[in-house]
Amino acid sequence: MNESIPRTCVLVGLSVWGLVGCASPITTGSLMRQLIDLERLADLPSPAFKTVQFSSYDHRSVLPNGPHWFANSDGFGREPVPNFQAVLEPPDEQGIGEYLICDVKGPGAIVRTWTAAITGTIRLHLDGARTPVYDGPADKFLLCPYRTYAKVVGIDDALLDGTFQQRNAAYCPIPFAKRCRMVWVGNIERIHFYHVQIRLYEPRTHVSAFQPSDLKSYEGELRDVARVMADPDGKYEYTSTRTPIAISTTVPAGQIQEAVVLEGPHALERLTLKVAAQDLDKALRQTILHIVCDGHPWGQVQAPLGDFFGAAPGVNPLNSIPFTVSPDGTMTCRYLMPFKTSLRILIDNRAEQPVTVTGSALPMDYDWNDNTSMHFRARWRVDHDLVASNTAVQDLPYLIANGRGVYVGTATLLLNPTPVPTPGGGWWGEGDEKIFVDDDVRPSTFGTGSEDYFNYAWSSPDIFLFPYCGQPRNDGPGNRGFVTNHRWHILDCLPFQQRLAFYMELFSHERTPGMSYARIAYHYARPGVTDDHVTITNEDVRHLELPADWQPAARGAVRNSVFHQAEALAQPGAAITFELGNLWAGGRLLVWRPAQVGSSLTLNVPVPENAKYALHLAMALTPRSGSVLVTLDGNKIGVGGNSGIVDLHVPHRTLLRQYSSKTIELNKGEHVLTLEYTGSPKDGTGHTIGIDYVCVQSR
Repeated sequence: MNESIPRTCVLVGLSVWGLVGCASPITTGSLMRQLIDLERLADLPSPAFKTVQFSSYDHRSVLPNGPHWFANSDGFGREPVPNFQAVLEPPDEQGIGEYLICDVKGPGAIVRTWTAAITGTIRLHLDGARTPVYDGPADKFLLCPYRTYAKVVGIDDALLDGTFQQRNAAYCPIPFAKRCRMVWVGNIERIHFYHVQIRLYEPRTHVSAFQPSDLKSYEGELRDVARVMADPDGKYEYTSTRTPIAISTTVPAGQIQEAVVLEGPHALERLTLKVAAQDLDKALRQTILHIVCDGHPWGQVQAPLGDFFGAAPGVNPLNSIPFTVSPDGTMTCRYLMPFKTSLRILIDNRAEQPVTVTGSALPMDYDWNDNTSMHFRARWRVDHDLVASNTAVQDLPYLIANGRGVYVGTATLLLNPTPVPTPGGGWWGEGDEKIFVDDDVRPSTFGTGSEDYFNYAWSSPDIFLFPYCGQPRNDGPGNRGFVTNHRWHILDCLPFQQRLAFYMELFSHERTPGMSYARIAYHYARPGVTDDHVTITNEDVRHLELPADWQPAARGAVRNSVFHQAEALAQPGAAITFELGNLWAGGRLLVWRPAQVGSSLTLNVPVPENAKYALHLAMALTPRSGSVLVTLDGNKIGVGGNSGIVDLHVPHRTLLRQYSSKTIELNKGEHVLTLEYTGSPKDGTGHTIGIDYVCVQSR
């Protein structure tokens, strides 16, 4: 067992749930169906289970708030303590050893795997079988366990892309009846980041162990799940046959209005809202959504309306299993919201402007069970003016709840004011998630970095969207600006019988004052659960702006650099204007409007001495941008890859990104950086190219 999950703790924790004999066994196919089944989350799970995680976290972190609680050697190699449960075979002359990832007694199921990068081999034995069900490259297994099996049984593994595999994580259920033993064989001094999440069912749960032929046996389930996961908004199947209830209300500044009242027992299967206001970004943060069930004095849902849908600030489209945000601002929630007697939706306008909210609520028939039914809850909180640090690291609470429930999702919405324009140095999320469930002495989920929790790796700044996770906003350059990450726990939900405490370390690459860190903990809970939620204040939802007149700092991955504003390098007579805004360095962006394909803009870049350099070019990505070919002194330099072409067009967003050259030898003096317009993915005219700054870095 994971040293953070003593075996006796797991068995005792499960025993309080009772023993079951299931008429229908848990199979690979039944677990596949759970990937798109939101309705089951609203009831206490039967059979009961606990979700635990085995990972390469720094295994010196054994005492909460003790000397090594924030230790961060978590998978690069040469850790002070091996990042495994045990050393099975010490390294041989070639440095290859055998290390135990997990050895748990069933019944159970692997429900999520993840890796940033891992070398070596994984051997997976189920139910004590001598022959491993998997024995092969570790990265292939952790990135998508089903891919190898799909090829063996003749299924096109493209079905898994973006569905069962989501970025660096996979949701490929692998059930076992008696035992799951996973061993890593590799060089402990080389990279070995990993997560393995496992459900541990209560004793006597009937489970049919996974075998590779399951993918063929349950091909129908595989294809159905993949179809829905590929387009949740278009393909998700609702149960209700009732007519949606229209929502339309205009709320004056500083007032609260009731938008919907429903009588129970029923459930709200779908909630769709759209906000209109003179300043939409302000309205989305300063309009509070309250959803109050069964006469409770405070809403089970209390969150800024835009934040609730997981994509704020502003409208940032996403399409996931529980939430969709459309480009026109229409926002949909599919988490089921059961209630016994009543449900009320209140719109609380904290802004200094009227706000109009329209949409619909789709009720469905639902039999409230006094023993197992739960309310849906979304608890939002924010800390402004935090000082992120790599020395004074702190645990930020997301949710501390006492009672019975199931944790089902997380959204993190923050403002990172770092002046370092690269992930190296400007990264905010080095910190690990730490989740205590029930009688955990140490976290039963202990992660390896915030981005790893959100299913990506290496502090990547790009926009990505998957059924269970996404980064719908990341202003840039690097990880600077407004950043939003989310992850939905559907197959890997976290039931708790007594208590759940979810923390995330705030651990940045360098000291960064002025951070604003908002987060939402989505969960279901039985009536009577208490938590640490506090009332949302007007100060909490004050309007945030990017720091004005920021200047990029030559630290981290851009140390030994000199930054030049693009307008200072442009030759006179070019068809340029300027755009003002806090996203741009110095508050100003050079905007070039090329007359036609083949038009060019030249920038004279000074080089101080003969040496090796890398050039970094910061450019705007917008819906109106086109593509450019980037050369220096007539030669391609690696910006834009082998083609030299950078596509700056993105729909629905405005981003700032830094594009880097390879290392090149340059002589002292001025060099001509040329941007040649190569067109746009959309026909028409009026396309623009925005250039913020040029960075010359000595190598």
